Amino acid sequence: MVTAIVSSLLRTQSFQADQIICSSANDGTSEKLAETTKIKRAGSLDEVLDFNPDLLVLGCKPQQLSTFSTELGGRKVESLVLSIMAGIPLNRLSSTFPDASNIIRSMPNTPGQIGAGVTGYVFSNPPLPSDKLLISDVVSSLGHALELPSEGDIDRITAISGSGPAYLFEFTCALEEAAKEIGLSSDLAHQFALQTITGSAKLISESVLHPEELRNQVTSPNGTTQAALESFRSNALRKTVSKAVKSAYKRSIELSDA
Repeated sequence: MVTAIVSSLLRTQSFQADQIICSSANDGTSEKLAETTKIKRAGSLDEVLDFNPDLLVLGCKPQQLSTFSTELGGRKVESLVLSIMAGIPLNRLSSTFPDASNIIRSMPNTPGQIGAGVTGYVFSNPPLPSDKLLISDVVSSLGHALELPSEGDIDRITAISGSGPAYLFEFTCALEEAAKEIGLSSDLAHQFALQTITGSAKLISESVLHPEELRNQVTSPNGTTQAALESFRSNALRKTVSKAVKSAYKRSIELSDA
């Protein structure tokens, strides 16, 4: 996701390569990012802070947060801090970065890799207009961006938009598998399932109609689509989806409280 953010910021010319610097654990991640995007690279968080950044983006694994206090060694971080780490609440971020000018918790999703994502975010304190604009520019580079009313909404959108792409990918796999079961070749099953999903998603995004109205346009009385939809209803598809989303939401809360 950090790679997606950097690539998007460069693509939209929100920043130039020499205005961005990255660092990572000793796993080659930052070296690869710097080589690919031509941004600067630092060997440590302490070295990053030598550049006095306006914004510090935290895109590491959540369990790495505990190492920051040691890395900082008492050094103050007074810049804006934007977290895209799942499950790390504002109070923990504030404890790690007590001198930050403001802290923002966000939840992007993987379609942000192609500029088609949606990101929800929330400030720990009322932001300055300039800070609000900067954060909006950064997260909007991934696609749609919405400031949320409360931090609790981060856990809610995690279950919808954060995890949601995987739900759609799983349904696509199920559609492809069903196509093969009724006799289509593997190649045709893949192509028709994939294009059906992507084309339908594009139609939803470009239509003024609600998805239910679009569904009704496809559904003729006693036709093939109605037969499939009745099977969905009898097998409680919507309840299944609701149960899955609630499971994801519960797990997001557990991670936040850990």
